[in-house]
This record gives sequence, structure tokens and C-alpha cells, in this order.
Amino acid sequence: MIQESEYKKRRERFAKKLKSNSVAILFSAEPKSRSNDTEYPYRQDSNFYYMSGFKEDKAALFFVKEKKKTKTYLLVHKKDANEELWNGKRLGVSAAKERFYVDDVFEYTQLSQKLKELLAGKSRLYYDFALNYSKVKLLKRYAKEIETFKNAATKIQKMRLIKSDAEIALIKKAVGITQVAHHRAMKKASLCKYEYELQAEIEYIFKKNGAYSDAYTSIVAAGNNANTLHYITNSAKIHNDDLILIDAGCEYDYYASDITRTIPASGKLTQRQKEIYNLVLRVNKEIISLIRPGVLRSDLQKKSEKLLCKGLVQLGILKGRVKKLLKNKAHKKYYPHGIGHWMGLDVHDSCPYKDKKENEIPLQKGMVLTIEPGIYIDRDDKSVAKKYRGIGIRIEDDILLTKKGCENLSAGIKKELKDIESFAHR
Repeated sequence: MIQESEYKKRRERFAKKLKSNSVAILFSAEPKSRSNDTEYPYRQDSNFYYMSGFKEDKAALFFVKEKKKTKTYLLVHKKDANEELWNGKRLGVSAAKERFYVDDVFEYTQLSQKLKELLAGKSRLYYDFALNYSKVKLLKRYAKEIETFKNAATKIQKMRLIKSDAEIALIKKAVGITQVAHHRAMKKASLCKYEYELQAEIEYIFKKNGAYSDAYTSIVAAGNNANTLHYITNSAKIHNDDLILIDAGCEYDYYASDITRTIPASGKLTQRQKEIYNLVLRVNKEIISLIRPGVLRSDLQKKSEKLLCKGLVQLGILKGRVKKLLKNKAHKKYYPHGIGHWMGLDVHDSCPYKDKKENEIPLQKGMVLTIEPGIYIDRDDKSVAKKYRGIGIRIEDDILLTKKGCENLSAGIKKELKDIESFAHR
């Protein structure tokens, strides 16, 4: 759990980034309709949550900076007994004043009044440029004196790059729950007839252990379905000779995990499946071994492409010199995605990869990223020997940068062939 004092420190750090005579405004996420009068489960905007720790909608956070002093104000939805009967309790103004370390709290119904009052005489406004049109229109109505508009999100996202000890603890908790789920999948794979059955086994573990949300829609892709990178239909029948690519991770108290393992439906891989699997596993392990502060993510990408390309040549899937194949991007047909991405409050954490000068940001202690090499060979690809067609394999781990190297947070999730095969027979 993240303490209120940590949110306060984040707001103080953010305030230091603001120019004098300015206002910054962050809004809570809008509820999203599923159909007719039903809604998706509410999930707070990640930047708003990062700065406040508040999980309710109809809320706003103001930073008002004059010279070197900044005041913060929180707007929350009012208490309403009739509404709470249907939709649950609200914190309300009085309780919010006791809980949050801000200068004052007001009802959200006062939003227009506060915009008019706090924007008066200010020259600069910071807000999230991804705001919906109605919110932007409202801001502009009261921002007639504003000379400069800046994107508040970019400053917050840069702060989110480096995780605190409390954040790392939550990510580790999420990964720990995901470990149990993937191991359950390994045990149950041979007993499940359809992809959705295996998905249910995984997500049962998530919710049983307090991870009420998936970090993303689970991918359970049997056979050739693994060659659709974002396959989420999860409705196909599982055949005995299929490999099953499972990309599934839970979200624990707003922090994500993101793990992929590829397992045999029968409990044992065929020789041709082992050849591709061992190549992807070697690359996964070698790239992780290279991770330390100062390394560039782009160098990890290049290294992974070179290793996978070389392996594809050795297997006869690609033909020619590795250097020329890389130059012509021939390997991209079988490895089309990146080696990994930032992870945190979002499974694809919206943190920058480059600085203001467009220079790549080197890896630093406290960053968390995924490493996920893969090879995907469609069953209709007649340029490849028939024995390899229809195989799709990805192996993904969650990595924390440490002072001198890295920690594989998902190292406990089995990925060695002997371990995966042994799970199926327990």
C-alpha cells in the first residue's frame, strides 16, 4: 500500500516543475458505458491516481503556483444518500479533508466556479492533452487570459519512469499472483478442451488472490492462433499437439504484471517445437543478462533481432547471410514487435523513451520493463518447411533495474522445458 505521504511528495515534485503564475489541472477518468445502461468496472486515470491515490470519479486536482509557492486543491463528488444506495459510498468532502494532504477540498459541483476563480490572472495552464473534448472546452471557457498551454501528462509520465519501493512491492505482489496463475495453467492445460477454459483457470487465481482486475485482456492462443499477436478471442478448441501461448497478467492495487509463457497442450513438446522454443528461451535469457543501468533499450532490441535472425538461419527458416537479412529486415516477418516496454500503473506504462532532445533515455535503477522475444510462423507460410508451420512462441518476463544490474521479478515462473513438461504430469 502506498502511503498518503508518498502522494504528497509526488505532488511537491510535480509542483517544482511548474512555472510561476500557472495552474495545473488533473481530472479523474470518466465512467465508460458497456451497453445501454450498464458500465464497465470503473478504473481511475493512471496519472490522476499517481498524483492523488484517489479511486473515485467526478474528481479533479488543482495546482496553483504563484512564484515559488504552490497550493493544491482537490474536488470530490458530494455525498448523496440516494445515489450511494445504488452505486456505493462516496468519500465526500469532510472525509477527504482528513485523508488527503492538500490545502483544501471542495465539491465537484463547484468545478466551474473554481476554474473561473483559480485561472483568473494566470498566464499558463497545464492539463492532459488527451482530455476529452467536453473537458477541454470547459477549460478553454475560463482560460481566456492564458497565454501558454502545456501538457501536464508528459511531466507526470516522466516521474512514473522510476518506481518507488512501495510501487515495486505492489508490482512484485502482482507478479507473485500471476506466477500462481501460470503454474495452474501448466497443470491444467492437458485437461482443458477449449482456450476459454484455460483462461478461466488463470483469472480465477487472479481474483481469488485479490487482483480484481486483469492488467489487460488475457491471451490464450492455441496452435496457429499464437501467430495473431493480440489474439483475445480465446474460443478455439485445443488440440493435443498444440502449443498454447498464454500472455496473462493481473493488476494488483492498480499495478500491473505482464507475463507470457508457451506451454504444450499434451504436456510434452515435439522436437520441432523444442527447436523454436529453445531459440526463443536462449534469447530471452541472454537479453536479460545484458540489462543494467546505462544500457539503451534500442541496443537490447538490436541484439535480440540479431540473435533471433541467426537462430532462424541455423534452423533453415531464413536463408542467407545474417548481416544482409538484418539489413533487409527479413527477420521482421517472424519477429515483428519490440523486445519490451515500460510497465507500472499501466501494463504498457505511458512513460517516455526519449528526452526533450529526442535522445534515448538509458536504463536506470528503479525502472521496470518487460523482455519478450518471440517467433511466429503462420501455418500458411509456404516459404518455411512444413514441420515449423503454425508454431508461435513468446517468452516474457518482468525486469526491475537495480543499482548494478537487474532483478527478474518473474524468475519464479517456470520457463525451462523440463520444468514446464514436469508440471503437466503432477
